[in-house]
Amino acid sequence: MSEIGFWNIAEQRPSDLALIDPDGRHVTYGELGAEANRLVHGLRALGLGTGDVVATVLPNGVEMYALVFAALQAGWYLTPINFHLAGPEVAYILDDSGAKALVAHERFADVAEAAAKEAALPAGARFSVGTIAGFRPLAELTDGQPATAPADRTAGAAMHYTSGTTGRPKGVRRRLPGVDPNMIGLGMAGFLGMFGIQPGDGHVHVVGSPLYHTAVLLFSSSSLHLGHPVVVMDRWDPEEMLRLIEAHRVTTSHMVPTQLHRLLALPDEVKRRYDLSSLRCMIHAAAPCPPDVKRGMLEWWGPVIYEYYGATEGGGTIVSPQEWLERPGTVGQAWPGAEIRILDDAGAVLPPGEIGTVYMKLPEAAGFEYHKDKGKTEGNRRDGFFTVGDVGYLDADGYLFLCDRKADMIISGGVNIYPAEIEAAFLSHPAVGDVAVFGIPHPDWGEEIKAVVEPAAGVEPGPELTDSLLAHCGERLGRFKIPKTIDYVDELPRDPNGKLYKRKLRDPYWEGHERAI
Repeated sequence: MSEIGFWNIAEQRPSDLALIDPDGRHVTYGELGAEANRLVHGLRALGLGTGDVVATVLPNGVEMYALVFAALQAGWYLTPINFHLAGPEVAYILDDSGAKALVAHERFADVAEAAAKEAALPAGARFSVGTIAGFRPLAELTDGQPATAPADRTAGAAMHYTSGTTGRPKGVRRRLPGVDPNMIGLGMAGFLGMFGIQPGDGHVHVVGSPLYHTAVLLFSSSSLHLGHPVVVMDRWDPEEMLRLIEAHRVTTSHMVPTQLHRLLALPDEVKRRYDLSSLRCMIHAAAPCPPDVKRGMLEWWGPVIYEYYGATEGGGTIVSPQEWLERPGTVGQAWPGAEIRILDDAGAVLPPGEIGTVYMKLPEAAGFEYHKDKGKTEGNRRDGFFTVGDVGYLDADGYLFLCDRKADMIISGGVNIYPAEIEAAFLSHPAVGDVAVFGIPHPDWGEEIKAVVEPAAGVEPGPELTDSLLAHCGERLGRFKIPKTIDYVDELPRDPNGKLYKRKLRDPYWEGHERAI
């Protein structure tokens, strides 16, 4: 199937549109492929070989994709680093990954310079898009290099680092397959095929989240392997996304529940302003989606919203819009090649309906290890299944329902309480823009429930709002699930992909105390 695979398309149909960058520039497959080839030649001249690591601190844009397709055809690991990290955190990832080269953008010069001072990476292997003190311009690496395909091409892989919710982040590393890079395209065709997305077929994908996130990079690069143009946003904005969908006849995207909630919160006149009839498969994951939000989006966009459950380590389950409407709240059944089990703390398999820790099993070829951490690799395994610490249950038909992260579960008076359920109740109130629920110390009960609310635009926080929110929750939740207190903030600490840094809110309350979880 020569029409599948980024490099096949770049060589056979070089004039096909690959990217529309955040500035509106159109980049063809031939242009993007040529830049990826020059990067391979330049980095090989620097001494990089199969199995080496190239790290990036880059915004969404052409340079990021060029490095992706350079690494994936040269047998390297690409490690995209979260540009919201501090310099020492970036330095840790550079050293832990053993990165042989770093490419950073001048927008993040302060972070890149601070990381370079601490990391062991040689000065000659640091490159910049724009100007960063102590870094070589990226053009020095590619100028004069041939645009032709390099010899000895072999498939590389991404090595993303976990978000580090417990301790230092760890690299999720998979064995390089040792195959022709275009075989990656065949694999991605099978992956997107689970969502009904086929090669060509008039698809256009829009990227609205940072490419350092595993799924965002996976789904958009997979789209390019299938010949689908990708529209790239630099910073996500709900109305701007609607504009891009209409302007480019977008069919697919990967989103998170926070984005769905903010889209749904747009004024009705804004929602009606844009033609969204091109949408065919809008995929979301990364956190439990409040049922009211999902239902509202399905009513607005129609049956085009698919969901899956997975992690940087792998997955997972998948659910179509029709299945979700039949079983609201589910994240679906195991996708082909995966298995799901629910285990208790002793490792026993639980029957349908009983809540426990979610474990997944992947095909051997998709196996992973935590880089340089054999203990962590083995510690999250049971009989070949692994967990990322989520809690949930299976119904009688094998559909998975998530409750929450085990680390976020509240234990009050010996009762397990799941914040995601409470947060969903809050988010169904029109005065709530965002919310975080967590446990804080209580001398008798162990923990009590605290809510931190970001009011919707134009809403004033205060006692009247608190009374309204508590009454609203009282109609939807048992009394023991209703927060004892509500605080208000201008903005919750989320990254641009919607990940909530709940520890930043919770940890100050626990100074001098020890949590049971």
